[in-house]
Amino acid sequence: MIASIFHKGKDYKVDFYKPINISMPLTTNVNAASAWYVDPVKIEPVVNGNWIGDVNKGGSVNFRNITFNPHGNGTHTECVGHISKENYTVNNSFTRYLFIAELITVLPVQLPNGDFVITKNQLQQALAEIKNCEAVIIRTLSNGLNKLTTQYSNTNPPYILKDAITFLNEIGIEHLLIDLPSVDKEVDGGELLAHHEFWQYPNNTQINKTITEFIYVPNEIEDGTYLLNFQIAPFVNDATPSKPILYKLF
Repeated sequence: MIASIFHKGKDYKVDFYKPINISMPLTTNVNAASAWYVDPVKIEPVVNGNWIGDVNKGGSVNFRNITFNPHGNGTHTECVGHISKENYTVNNSFTRYLFIAELITVLPVQLPNGDFVITKNQLQQALAEIKNCEAVIIRTLSNGLNKLTTQYSNTNPPYILKDAITFLNEIGIEHLLIDLPSVDKEVDGGELLAHHEFWQYPNNTQINKTITEFIYVPNEIEDGTYLLNFQIAPFVNDATPSKPILYKLF
């Protein structure tokens, strides 16, 4: 189904029959990607006396409890409630769910201290000709299938420098998506500089902006402009599992 979109003085066309899923699944596989020292996802049938919520074990229906952590297990979208004293929820952060997004690919660079980071200069170069996007999707290199099974805890993954986030704010980015477990350094003494800068908390709090982490963008998906559709579970929480979907614009 081909549709037309008009955004900030520019006409786009989109084929809604060609969705591109950039989420990682929530799975009980112990080898699934994880971070922040969390346990694997658990999905277990409810047991009530002689009754069990598992058809293969004699139950009439499958009726399961699910235990997971949205920040450490799979793709998730979070709001400023992640770092605020106030109880902001991601379920209330969206007034719409479709955005013009730019997919870029970045190779993190190494600092003298050994950390690998995404810099302001890299984002400026990648987004130099981009004027209309509301969201930025960052794919980092290398980008093998091992990202779907990497255990990130205690590995000091790459992160985004604060001044790079400042640049994204300056060009009006409302939604930031990345294929890493966090935009911040794994162990930073609780500073969370990139999170605070993006949401401008607490002095100019941006309650409608979101960060989505732990995405996965296959190599065959080209950099460029897409329509981004956020699909989230309506948790009343700072973060929720999510399934961002891209549609190529032409």
